[in-house]
Amino acid sequence: MTADSSDHGADTPYATGARVVVRDAEWMVRTCTPTENDGYLLRAVGVSEFVRGEEALFFTGIDKVTPLLPEDTELVHDTSSGYADTRLYLESVLRRTPLPQSERRLAMAGGFLLDDKVYQRRPVELALKGLRPRVLIADVVGLGKTLEIGLTLAELIRRGRGERILVVTPQQVLEQFQQELWTRFAIPLVRLDSVGLERIQRDIPAGRNPFLFFKRVIVSIDTLKNEGKYGQHLRGMHWDAVVIDESHNLINENNQRNRLARLLSEHTDALLLASATPHNGDAASFAQLIDLLDPAAIADPTSYTAEQISHLYIRRTKVNPEVRAEIGAKWPDRGPSVPVRVGATPAEEAVFAELAQVWLAGDARRDGPVVARNDRLFPYTLLKAFLSSHRALAATAGNRLKTLDRKRAAALPGTGDGGRAGGDQDREHSALTTLKNLAEKIDAASSAKFQGLLAQLKEIGVGKKSPTRVVVFSESVPTLTWLHEHLPAAMKLDKEQVALLHGGLSDTRQQEVIADFALSDSRVRVLITGDVASEGVNLHRQCHHIVHYDLPWSLIRIEQRNGRIDRYGQEHEPQFRALILTSGVEGAKDDTDVAERLLDREAEVHRNLGTAQAETGLYSIEKEEDRLVLDLLAGRTVDESIDASHREDEDDGWDDDVFFGDFVDDGSGPPETAPVPRLFGSTEEFVRSALDAVGTGLDLGGDDKALAFTPPADLRQRLKALPVDYLRKHKVMERLRVTFDPAHAQLKLDEARTTKTTWPDTGFVTDLHPLVEWLVDKVQVQMPRGRAPVLVGRVDQPVFLIQGTYSNALGQPTVVEWTAVTGLPDTPRVLDMFAVLETAGVGPGMVNTGRGGDLADVQALVPAAVRTAAAHLEQRQGEYAARIEADLAASENRVEQWEQLALEGLGEDSRAQSRRGTVRDTADQQRRLVEKMRTVGEPLLRVLAVVKGGE
Repeated sequence: MTADSSDHGADTPYATGARVVVRDAEWMVRTCTPTENDGYLLRAVGVSEFVRGEEALFFTGIDKVTPLLPEDTELVHDTSSGYADTRLYLESVLRRTPLPQSERRLAMAGGFLLDDKVYQRRPVELALKGLRPRVLIADVVGLGKTLEIGLTLAELIRRGRGERILVVTPQQVLEQFQQELWTRFAIPLVRLDSVGLERIQRDIPAGRNPFLFFKRVIVSIDTLKNEGKYGQHLRGMHWDAVVIDESHNLINENNQRNRLARLLSEHTDALLLASATPHNGDAASFAQLIDLLDPAAIADPTSYTAEQISHLYIRRTKVNPEVRAEIGAKWPDRGPSVPVRVGATPAEEAVFAELAQVWLAGDARRDGPVVARNDRLFPYTLLKAFLSSHRALAATAGNRLKTLDRKRAAALPGTGDGGRAGGDQDREHSALTTLKNLAEKIDAASSAKFQGLLAQLKEIGVGKKSPTRVVVFSESVPTLTWLHEHLPAAMKLDKEQVALLHGGLSDTRQQEVIADFALSDSRVRVLITGDVASEGVNLHRQCHHIVHYDLPWSLIRIEQRNGRIDRYGQEHEPQFRALILTSGVEGAKDDTDVAERLLDREAEVHRNLGTAQAETGLYSIEKEEDRLVLDLLAGRTVDESIDASHREDEDDGWDDDVFFGDFVDDGSGPPETAPVPRLFGSTEEFVRSALDAVGTGLDLGGDDKALAFTPPADLRQRLKALPVDYLRKHKVMERLRVTFDPAHAQLKLDEARTTKTTWPDTGFVTDLHPLVEWLVDKVQVQMPRGRAPVLVGRVDQPVFLIQGTYSNALGQPTVVEWTAVTGLPDTPRVLDMFAVLETAGVGPGMVNTGRGGDLADVQALVPAAVRTAAAHLEQRQGEYAARIEADLAASENRVEQWEQLALEGLGEDSRAQSRRGTVRDTADQQRRLVEKMRTVGEPLLRVLAVVKGGE
């Protein structure tokens, strides 16, 4: 049994941040709490190579725990040429040391394979300002939310807050997301799709938690939401960062996705949500997402302001001034949305007549409605199916007939009004049979839309030997499969030149289709897809044409579809067409009634506002479609329905700025960048120097653009996070090829899109690349524990280079100081370590003569140097604390205000009492979190090296 760790800090024998040796490995103490029988319980994280990043519990009464005291540091001569070992060791310490909690500036900007845009840094800036990095990135389609997530994760990793990462996405974008994080940022994620899971189950013991074997994972939300299979594993995990893409799918307290998100929210420090459509227009539903990020942000989920969520939420549109100024030629303006009218054939007019006279006539029909009142929307289901295709109508009618047949078979004779109900069903059954028969008489030759599609594809320039590509969208799977069956022959294309994508395909097949379409030498010329591709999928790299075979009755969905090619990185003007089926039958509703008007309305609003999501005031695809059908039933036009809905939204007292308030530059300029000290001029210089020092036996090759060698076993282990097919195709485990040149890396990425994999054979080395992390670990392991190197430089007195840190109760550094202590023993002075290194001439031009002299006198000064650094660190701690306290005070005030608002007006009944208890528990939990962010324990000091003058 243990005491609460919050009750203990400086009084414990092992301060937070202290280094200890347990079981012949080095660990950093996170918390130390007394137990009744087993001494102290240490929660620690591994530091040395084989346990780095691993979390462990140790009882001092059971395990031998040996503290590493800086006073006991043994000084040893560096005998390497040019003191390379010391320089590499110092650089490795700099790279491995997390930035302090008070450093809110960006440290990693500009080091990745992407265009460096200020607007994409804004979400990172917002995340780093918070008590915990928790934000909802709600930029509209195409601005680059994946890149913004990558930038944020990179900053967290640099701060030691991104060791364990879980990314959750829709299944169709798993590989796309994984590839973006690897090729742009060199962040490897293990992909757990159906194939990946099968492989992992073979590699790990049965019943073991797969998430313990991989530190950074990407998995589909549909896989992970299986509570029975993964719930227990997830409850036993704590993540440093969780990313949930397309997070609007989490809204609904009772669905599996929402429960999954709540579970993950409770087991992670950082939480990044992303969605271009982050809500369904209901304040309480949107509050659910905000509550995942900060349960003490919104007191009343039915009424809150933009200011209350401004620390958690950012949204920009294409018309945002900062965005507009930066996208330039990387995102051309949209072309017009062109309605292509096609007149119905006689066979189709027969269906229009049947729909108008039998199904849509309603009460005006001579024999009364063909369906019961509770099914009054079903005729519009039939209409929408027909406006998609005759095949979709036949399938819809056929499914309904099967339902009626089951009801007939299940009906019991002689019950109540069964006769009347049976009569209704007989009338509907007969009408459905007639409609289905009419639909089945239509074929490719008598389908006006199909013939119109052929004409449009030819006009666009699609052909067997043409490079032009088109995406054809339809809502209906029967339509998609019918098009896939008939289009190749009609267009004189090979079967493999027409690809099919819909939600009924396996996750791996969906990813294969999307990846293949991104290849410049792919044979696919027409991608026929359903709305599974309307969220998150990039289709713009080789394509700038979309044809809507049918249009969804939702402005939001139309915009989502168009956003697949209308996005940052598109090199051509996006072109949109929609097939509009027209009818001359009196009373018929054709595509001019709904689809054509929605097409025009979406284009107009997108052009003026940058997004169509607020146009109806409904903010939900389903609500838009349902509202429109009801209004059509009531005799309203599309424009009347949208305008009325918009007026109702304006009158509901809800401030649209909460949902759609675009980020406004406050005049403070671009996000600030943090100065990150380095002893090497570049990452390339460090890598090449480290390989020379620790890469004995490596067959290094390459040229001025790239570096190549056979990765050793321990490096291959780190590369296993990447897809097996990629590793196998490029034989990465046999020959690793990397480059430090962004232009060369981009060339290789572009070349990869002309091959059978979109993964480049040459990876771009960022500071996060596994190669860099491997070398940092190898360099550190070469320095024996408890020792510090000595080198000779231009100094009058010995200078002790000492790192000093304080940490909070979570083990995160709150203070990091790099000091140089000299003037010992009589006039101790503390200088800036990096200034001393520069003046002492520590650099690649140094010459190691091997005459460092006796170290006994310098060794005797180590305790005094440590005491001086400790005193300096204690003084500096106050300055750091002041910066941290300003942030913590803001969080405490926010919690205080939230608690007061949440408790206002609560009565004394049982429900009010329960609510009061929940509010107070939440407030107390947030206060404990704030408290854990404060500095605790004693400082950790490390003697890194000593510079002494020549003998």
